[in-house]
Amino acid sequence: EYGCIHSAVPGSSWVWEKKAECYRLRPEETREKYSPRQGEDLPTSRCYRCCDPSTPVYQTIPPPQINITILKGEKGDRGDRGLQGKYGKIGSTGPRGHVGPKGQKGSIGAPGNHCKSQYAAFSVGRKKALHSNDYFQPVVFDTEFVNLYKHFNMFTGKFYCYVPGIYFFSLNVHTWNQKETYLHIMKNEEEVVILYAQVSDRSIMQSQSLMMELREEDEVWVRLFKGERENAIFSDEFDTYITFSGYLVKPASEP
Repeated sequence: EYGCIHSAVPGSSWVWEKKAECYRLRPEETREKYSPRQGEDLPTSRCYRCCDPSTPVYQTIPPPQINITILKGEKGDRGDRGLQGKYGKIGSTGPRGHVGPKGQKGSIGAPGNHCKSQYAAFSVGRKKALHSNDYFQPVVFDTEFVNLYKHFNMFTGKFYCYVPGIYFFSLNVHTWNQKETYLHIMKNEEEVVILYAQVSDRSIMQSQSLMMELREEDEVWVRLFKGERENAIFSDEFDTYITFSGYLVKPASEP
């Protein structure tokens, strides 16, 4: 029973319809249906009724729209493993950890090689007296007490170093009455220490000792020195008054 009439007047419309009929309103009909307010002019355009006489007009309602971003779906399957990323910067060193428990005792190892012991020792004597007949005169010995590995040469009166290290040496002599006693313990051609006794009416036993560091092929020997006075050391065939001894204290190879 109703139709739809749209008016050109802003904000105004009338709804009335009669089946199978379509009306176009004339201006005078508009004036009858619409009374303007005081001071308002009538519209100059015509009003039309727009409808289909054979098909009823229904109001179109837009379909509802759903914001899918606010709806949480089910958890999807796990994706493929991605590529390995670049190594990061090295971090700072962490604090020292606690000491771990004591481990079990290990098995006995194989026997080691025997340490090669190094020795050097000699002790020689002289049973003949010796007078200085030259400015320098080496003392040669005729009695061998100990001569390990023959490092002391009895013909030259010199000890030859084959094992480098620290050595101890001692020299003992008997002085001669009314004669000076003047000897040196020599290292190669260097005077190291002196054994000296002044002229006296009585003879005495005089001694000298020292420690020296020797290198391989060094030589140690005793030298009689002739000064302004006659120089001599006493001995005889029955007793040994002159002795010279030395031995290795510590090899240089040991720590």
